[in-house]
Amino acid sequence: MAISYFRLWRLLEKRGLTRKDIIWLSGISESTYRKLLAGDSVRLDVLERVCTALRVDIGDVCSFKR
Repeated sequence: MAISYFRLWRLLEKRGLTRKDIIWLSGISESTYRKLLAGDSVRLDVLERVCTALRVDIGDVCSFKR
C-alpha cells in the first residue's frame, strides 16, 4: 500500500494556505515538504506536527491507497 496526502492538499486549498504557510506553521523543512508532495513516506512526528499546526487528526491529512 502507498500513502496519499491528497487530503492535506485539499485541506490547505480550502483554508487558503500556501506551501510556505504549512512549512512555517508546522516547522517542517523544504525537503520534507517535497517528500509529502511526491507522496513519499515521512516520519510520524512530521505528520504529528502538520496535524497540530492545522488542528486536525491524522486521517484528515493522509490515507492509504491500494
